[in-house]
Amino acid sequence: MLSLHSARQRPRHPSPSPARIGLAIAGGGPIGSMYELGALRALDEALDGLDLTRMDCYVGVSSGAFLAAGLANRMDTAEMCRIFITGDSDDVRFRPETFMRPAVFEYWRRAAGFPALLMESWRQVLTAPGRVRWPDMLLRFGGLVPTGLFDNGEIERFLRDVFTRRGRSNDFRELSAPLFVIAVDLNSGEAVRFGGEGWDDVTISQAVQASSALPGLYPPVELRGRQFVDGALRRTMHASVVLERGIDLLIGINPLVPFNARGTDDGQPMQDTDRRLAEGGLPAVLSQTFRTMLQSRMQVGLAKYAQQYPDIDQLIFEPNAEDGELFFTNAFSFSTRRRICEIAYRNTLADLHRRRETLAPILAAHGLALREDVIADRERSILDHLAPRPAATETTAKLRRALGEVDHLVAQRRRRPRARR
Repeated sequence: MLSLHSARQRPRHPSPSPARIGLAIAGGGPIGSMYELGALRALDEALDGLDLTRMDCYVGVSSGAFLAAGLANRMDTAEMCRIFITGDSDDVRFRPETFMRPAVFEYWRRAAGFPALLMESWRQVLTAPGRVRWPDMLLRFGGLVPTGLFDNGEIERFLRDVFTRRGRSNDFRELSAPLFVIAVDLNSGEAVRFGGEGWDDVTISQAVQASSALPGLYPPVELRGRQFVDGALRRTMHASVVLERGIDLLIGINPLVPFNARGTDDGQPMQDTDRRLAEGGLPAVLSQTFRTMLQSRMQVGLAKYAQQYPDIDQLIFEPNAEDGELFFTNAFSFSTRRRICEIAYRNTLADLHRRRETLAPILAAHGLALREDVIADRERSILDHLAPRPAATETTAKLRRALGEVDHLVAQRRRRPRARR
């Protein structure tokens, strides 16, 4: 599903000056990030003139923060597909269990306070039973419950390794384009822009770790004495971060939408799914509630952005609400990750094809064009044109990166008009 806001008036750029394009990637957990990767791969192949590794500004939230940081570090969508889908990357070895290691230290830290709390509670019961309020007692024991099931320290170590090799950087200040990673201060509810003023000295790996610390799944991340959690708690996509930087085109991806279990557009029920949500128990109900809240909040934000930034074209890609596979899928299955990427890839190409007449002039205004052979190919798969990358050492990878920078500079120079003599 593509949401489109067409600019009221587009600024005119001199011929050698390309349009400024910003990318905003929302959060969505493991499945959400795989959907976003599939959508990004489709845009990469379908839009002529678009280079996702050379955008003018990036903002990422939660799981979307890793994709944004990877693109800002010149990791293209093909390489990310090799890492997360096919698993044949010669650079990064991705192991899902890395992100599912129990937070043992958090468990022990909480459990260590149990004996003292139990003794104090029994003392109150024995000495002043009339003053004991059981709701207060339960709340006190609630402090023994761990704040997260899994250890997100492993996430930081994985990212630190990725961003400190082969010419990449773990430092916001060394990137060619601004990158912002959003997290929320747990104790104040304030949204913090890592990569922005005053917070650009925090490493990218730590920022992504903080931004993806979903309460209940991962414990808060402490930086500078402050505790940070998932950036989506404040806003879904934080698109305003790039909109306010004077861009001409915003491309946004949001992987979480509420599931429409009532039926399709023609009113026909979708098998028996209208009952399956409640039958899925609390996890299904909470998932639908969470998705509804996130999308509702984002829609309000997009309506506001259209008023605040009327001269910026905005393209927001989301899943189809009737796609039950996205809602009921196993979030940690390797085969499922590949399938989710494929669904996102096909959905995005279908959106581009369906709206091609409206999109063509908008994209042309920013130096982009639709590749008709790509968007019209209904049998196209995300893996069809994913050629294996030649193996490289650390040295050859850095050399390849440097040559890529030279090629880009030469191409830019060729596009500039010759000065008059």
